[in-house]
Amino acid sequence: PAPAPRGWNLAYGAAFALFGLVPILAALPALAIVYPMIDSDATLLGALVQLLPATIPLAALTVVCYATLIALLVRLLSLPLRPGHHPATGRVAFCAWAVSRLSDTARRTLFPFYASLFTPVWLRLLGARVGRRVEASTVLALPGLMRVDDGAFLADDTLVAPYELRGGWLRLGPAHVGRRSFVGNSGIVGPGRHLPDNSLVGVLSDTPAHAPEGSSWLGRPAFALPRVADTGADARTYNPPRRLMWARAGVELCRLLPIVLAALLGDLVLATLQELRDDYGLAVALGTAGLVLTAAAVVACAVTTAAKWLLVGRFRVAEHPLWSSFVWRNELYDTFVEELAMPFGGHTITGTPYLNVWLRSLGARIGRGVWCETHWLPETDLVTVEAGASVNRGTVLQTHLFHDRVMRLGPVHLAAGSTTGPHSIVLLNASLGAGSTVGPASLVMRGENVPGGGRWLGNPVAAWDADPTPPAGRRRHRATAGV
Repeated sequence: PAPAPRGWNLAYGAAFALFGLVPILAALPALAIVYPMIDSDATLLGALVQLLPATIPLAALTVVCYATLIALLVRLLSLPLRPGHHPATGRVAFCAWAVSRLSDTARRTLFPFYASLFTPVWLRLLGARVGRRVEASTVLALPGLMRVDDGAFLADDTLVAPYELRGGWLRLGPAHVGRRSFVGNSGIVGPGRHLPDNSLVGVLSDTPAHAPEGSSWLGRPAFALPRVADTGADARTYNPPRRLMWARAGVELCRLLPIVLAALLGDLVLATLQELRDDYGLAVALGTAGLVLTAAAVVACAVTTAAKWLLVGRFRVAEHPLWSSFVWRNELYDTFVEELAMPFGGHTITGTPYLNVWLRSLGARIGRGVWCETHWLPETDLVTVEAGASVNRGTVLQTHLFHDRVMRLGPVHLAAGSTTGPHSIVLLNASLGAGSTVGPASLVMRGENVPGGGRWLGNPVAAWDADPTPPAGRRRHRATAGV
């Protein structure tokens, strides 16, 4: 058994307090400039006129300060992290936990940094070794133990070099993603694992200990997946001309817009409450704060809906290479969702009828009485959730896949009364039959048709027997896969 040194509970508590102060410290320079404008004798309209010119530089200043603090803390806390086994309650374990928590915070609060041309630069600032032309989305990693070679692709929520806990011990090890390899959504490249060149690890799947070059893997534990790579136009996938790089950089620069709008909306909320306090007193300001914040949430969601229809219009079944305007505009719309709508009320309406109303405004077909506790319906027009279905927390109705650097869009259909468990994923062109149940952390593969009335569990899903110890010889039925 590993030794259990005392006193580390205090360190974790202090870290929670410190990490909570980071966004406040980052915002202090901007707040020091904004507050005198709001606290002046000017009217609400006058304060707004003063705030507008300063919003863009102040928002940029806050982002830079926050990113700098995160990068410094991650670099400092990564110093003790060395490959090997360490007590799960010691100094190294604390630093591994702290780095993971800061990385997770960064990918949420600095969302525009991810799935962009700047992502490899940001990961290098955190201490990772990242090659040229790497595409990375919201990767979660211990950066000092992470290596990604040229042309690799890391999709949403991939885990690279995470720490591993077992029996009171913490295991750390380097993780290596080879040249032009692909790690799918929530795929894992664990400590000590190497994904060779031109290989693929699918959604919610684990990199095997020994994988040959050019192989593909799916599931946990992973099994070999026969696959023929799509060799699209190289100029639109791996080697774009300079004009496309400049065009993409211009679109990605617009990701600052939802941040600016969020900052402006926050300033307006503060200015409104300040005006109410000055005119009617503190009690009235506190009593009406809920109404003011509700109005801000409605505005944020409405602006995001308008951005969706203006930027991408209606999502349709199609294929788009990475270096295309549609992909960049789609990522820009996603930034509106994550940086404007969700912070200003989106998180508070999950699991309520109001979320269903908003998702319908984005084009999703949501039936009556649907329980939906997730906003991860990436291409909303391609999602159908019929009456009485339940979509639990953390579920992703994944209407696109991105391997071979080509974005493929397809529908997802949940029939009446069906259920997806927490943190499950349903891939494109898949459907759940009426009254069917998919368990937690399970994967419905691309093109699968899950029969109605049954219970399904696993990665990929198989029949979920109520008896935990089924009789010997009982077959493990699979859902049927469509084309």
